[in-house]
Amino acid sequence: MPDPTVAVDGASPHAPASINGYTWMITSIAALGGLLFGYNYVVIGGARQFFLIYFHLESAAAIALSSSSMLIGCFAGSLAAGHFSSRYGRRPVLLAAAVLFAVSSILTGWSYSFVPFILWQIAGGVAIGLASNVSPVYIAEVSPARHRGRLVSLNQLALVAGIVLAQVVNMLIARPVPEGASPAELLMSWNVQYGWRWMYSAIAVPAIILLVSALRIPESPSWLLSQERVQEATGTLARIGGSSLYAQREVESIQQSLAAERGNQARWSSLLHGRVPRILAIGIVLAVLQQWSGINIFFNYAGEVYRAAGLGGDQIFLDIVVTGTTNLIFTVLAMFIVDRLGRRPIMIAGCLGIALFHILTGIGYHAGWHGVSVLVLTLGAIACYAMLMAPLTWVLISEIFPNKVRSLGVSVAISVLWISSFALTYSFPFIQRSAGSSGAFFLYGAICLAGAVFVALAVPETKGRTLEEIEAQSA
Repeated sequence: MPDPTVAVDGASPHAPASINGYTWMITSIAALGGLLFGYNYVVIGGARQFFLIYFHLESAAAIALSSSSMLIGCFAGSLAAGHFSSRYGRRPVLLAAAVLFAVSSILTGWSYSFVPFILWQIAGGVAIGLASNVSPVYIAEVSPARHRGRLVSLNQLALVAGIVLAQVVNMLIARPVPEGASPAELLMSWNVQYGWRWMYSAIAVPAIILLVSALRIPESPSWLLSQERVQEATGTLARIGGSSLYAQREVESIQQSLAAERGNQARWSSLLHGRVPRILAIGIVLAVLQQWSGINIFFNYAGEVYRAAGLGGDQIFLDIVVTGTTNLIFTVLAMFIVDRLGRRPIMIAGCLGIALFHILTGIGYHAGWHGVSVLVLTLGAIACYAMLMAPLTWVLISEIFPNKVRSLGVSVAISVLWISSFALTYSFPFIQRSAGSSGAFFLYGAICLAGAVFVALAVPETKGRTLEEIEAQSA
């Protein structure tokens, strides 16, 4: 007979049966950090072809730096987020990210020389690093266990919505360039002189919305209880769960977890003791796998990928929007399965699906396929990534770490994610040049196959368990 104090599906018996309006509101506001992350991350895909001409960038090193410098800031911001969110709370860090998004986007767009442009791109990357760390952690900590996967997936949904928004805004801002325009005509065109600037500056609008909205959300109950602010945490949990009984049970559970960790203050050295190194290794591998699945190549180098497949220049902006829309649609579908199926089987299916489409894409490039056939294969890989891998990576990283070191552990994992993203973005032109487009996608397919094996052997199942139950299970 099942223990009557444990829900059959593994979720807390006191978890609310449905998500109330208050919980949707605070998690949606936090997820705006993901939207800004997505927008700022891919806006360069449309702007690059214009600012390369404006800044007269021709060397491979300069072009690679312009494409990947933001990721240096992402790494720094992610590391800083762990320290500051542990010390000051999740909400102030989210507010700081919103301010930095707004300021850096405007100053990047209105840079008139290359060095300030790079420096402000790095500052924008810091904002992404802060948001990519704090948003999923905050959502995980305020979400009832029964619904946590769906709510944390809001962050990924907002991220891909930001990607689509950036792609659509880029397409609307860019003006047609006459065929056969001379270099001098291109340099003096509206796109090169002003278009790319407005592509960046537009980020300030959602950043201000996040700043104003985040003033309405409460601090994370887990962080409040770590600071012994019991009354505030209880009030927030009562509004989330819809009852004082839910709040009482959650407070007791979190306090028990904190008491077990008491005496082990959240220092970086804490990540090297006990069971934490193994959990940290899992988080790091998941972060690397998400990036080296190769999907972000379709967003950062969409023009190069589709031109190599023989697609025309006038069609590329539309194809880029199609990839973003596919990403968005399948991310929405992910929200309906993430709390119904286990985390591990979804991740394994994602790795295998992406591997299959990458290998077929590699065969297509090798055989000289062109146009729609290659586009369809890339959309298949994006669909698998959006529905089966990307959301689950953020969910698992936000779930697996012990309460006391969660912000630091997530910080390290996400920092490694940004290092991996930098390596992927910087290396693709060189891989493509040496091994061809087919060789690049064969490589990414092999990495995804290895990822499926790793998830099957090493990643714990966390579906339906509270963060404290996951911690106890991994002890």
